[in-house]
Amino acid sequence: MAEYLKRGKSLEEVAANDAKVSETVSQIINQIEKEGDSAVRELSKKFDKWSPESFKLSPEQIDEIINSVPDQVIEDIKFAQAQIRNFAQEQRKSMKDIEVETLPGVILGHKIIPVDSVGCYIPGGRYPMVASAHMSVLTAKVAGVKRVIACTPPINGEIPAATVTAMAMAGADEIYILGGVQAMVAMAVGTETIESVDMIVGPGNAFVAEAKRQLYGRVGIDLFAGPTETLVVADQTADAEMIATDILGQGEHGPTSPGALITTSRKLAEETVVEIERQLGVLKTADVARVSWGDYGVIILVDSIEEAVIEANRLAFEHVEILTENPDYFLENMTNYGCLFLGPETNVAYGDKVIGTNHTLPTKGAARYTGGLWVGKFLKTVTYQKVSEDASAMIGEYAARLCELENFSGHAEQAYLRVRRYGKK
Repeated sequence: MAEYLKRGKSLEEVAANDAKVSETVSQIINQIEKEGDSAVRELSKKFDKWSPESFKLSPEQIDEIINSVPDQVIEDIKFAQAQIRNFAQEQRKSMKDIEVETLPGVILGHKIIPVDSVGCYIPGGRYPMVASAHMSVLTAKVAGVKRVIACTPPINGEIPAATVTAMAMAGADEIYILGGVQAMVAMAVGTETIESVDMIVGPGNAFVAEAKRQLYGRVGIDLFAGPTETLVVADQTADAEMIATDILGQGEHGPTSPGALITTSRKLAEETVVEIERQLGVLKTADVARVSWGDYGVIILVDSIEEAVIEANRLAFEHVEILTENPDYFLENMTNYGCLFLGPETNVAYGDKVIGTNHTLPTKGAARYTGGLWVGKFLKTVTYQKVSEDASAMIGEYAARLCELENFSGHAEQAYLRVRRYGKK
């Protein structure tokens, strides 16, 4: 039976904080809906101390920014984007249009069509997430999206050159230096100077995530995303240093980022607690990681690998590292996760930055019903039908009776009209 050696904050405490965030976001959405560009500018001044003549970068500005970036950074971005593009292209190849004759004269099919326009948010602040440009902009372009715009906030009053470079290299059609909720709302709702999009994607803080939730329906979104989550599943073959490093390495994302360990070894669990404290003494981002571990860290002791799978599926975390004797057992048996990292040779940072899988992944239990951002998120599968005269008359008999069964007389008449017109005289 699973035993909790450490628990994070209660669901009630988390819900109370979420309610405050929700109210703030709702007010910002209403303000931008009413006031457009003037509200966006006011909010940008308030939150980012940023009010340029134009939030949109000109082609000349973009070229100048790219030219300011060191060659090594350019090469690193090229490498990362090549990996992400390659995997996205393979994913796209797996999705095909189909057309099939299901009955004589009945042709059914589906077409896979890209969304027309997408807005991508690339976070900034303490952590300018350059990689998010690859994950969103580039993946949308591989999917075939015609118009991809991207927003990222200024950092300390400066344009983040590497992020803008990655956006441009990924294929962004428009780049705006604009952050936070105001960026998400401007892309979704539209203003005098920013044409609205059909879908908004990308990670962000709690306010950005809540903006996506409230805007969903008006526009599409990639998925509901909360703070970064990391679960390590380990047995006696794992070591505490690696577990602590990988949990704290993701805990630095923010003070509400959960980190969890499920293990069959009480000794390893105890060693990990000691090792986490040791590493917090030297980690440069310990001010954040200490809070995330203290408030949201979890350790679960289980009796067996089979029970570890049960508990891991119940948590349904975004990132799941498997440090066990047989990692493939989890690949074969786990069902609820955003991305699996199998064996000690890999880690979440690879997925976050460079290896090719997408880093925008489900959190807060959403892995129970959805995967993460991928090329397919930007595609619509739409159906069509073509029917011969003889087939229409035959199908119409069935359709009419089934419509009458449900008291839909108008529906039935659509079918009867075809029976009369195309049936045998």
